[in-house]
Amino acid sequence: MPDEPIYGRQAVLETLRAAQPIRKILIKRGARPSGALGTILDLAKQQNVPVQFVDHRRLDDLVRGHHQGVVAFASAKPLVSVDDILSVARDRNEGALVLVLDGVEDPANLGAILRTAEGAGAHGVVIPKHRAVGLTPAVARASAGAIEYVPVAQVTNVVRALEELKAAGLWIVGADPEAPQAHYAVDLTMPVAVVLGGEGRGLGRLVKEHCDLQVRLPMQGKVSSLNVAVAAGVLLFEIVRQRKIDRTSTRTV
Repeated sequence: MPDEPIYGRQAVLETLRAAQPIRKILIKRGARPSGALGTILDLAKQQNVPVQFVDHRRLDDLVRGHHQGVVAFASAKPLVSVDDILSVARDRNEGALVLVLDGVEDPANLGAILRTAEGAGAHGVVIPKHRAVGLTPAVARASAGAIEYVPVAQVTNVVRALEELKAAGLWIVGADPEAPQAHYAVDLTMPVAVVLGGEGRGLGRLVKEHCDLQVRLPMQGKVSSLNVAVAAGVLLFEIVRQRKIDRTSTRTV
């Protein structure tokens, strides 16, 4: 997938009409929502594509051609729903293993997380639409091909996604350095969604409140936490270890 943006009203409109995966659209602030632009806004809403209104100078900086006040960025692959991820677990007859990211912004981190999730057999990854990196070409490159095999759902509200996962029978396990329990001291063989916060900020307050339990990675050195991609690997493969031991478990979702 090329890094170049899609620009111009007709080009963006036809991309939406073809249902090609788009991760966001930038529109010149103050533009009248009529004609092709109005249709773009309608289709973006129908397809849950985030739209941002920005100063025209930002659009000028992004493209050299005549953008007509509209610039779109393609996603490196189609996105799925949370239920699609759960369907993968059901189809495999496995206890669900889902990774939920609360605001990871670094493409290298998201790519590494997707690579680790694929290696650990996770059924999918959930990411937010706002204040987080999407499935950009840089993420695809960092994933070393794993992006093609891991379903990714992009949601407007992480808390609502957690509620959906809870309703499906998953336990919500948040990673927090202040948690009272170490990750290896908790039974993680049940269907589970592991929640990781963004770089530097950790889990948001409402996200924490929707976790059934929180775990920490016991740090032995002087730094207080691990890189989010490394933390994802430690947690996911602890789940793999526990599930390999607990082969008699028949709990699925």
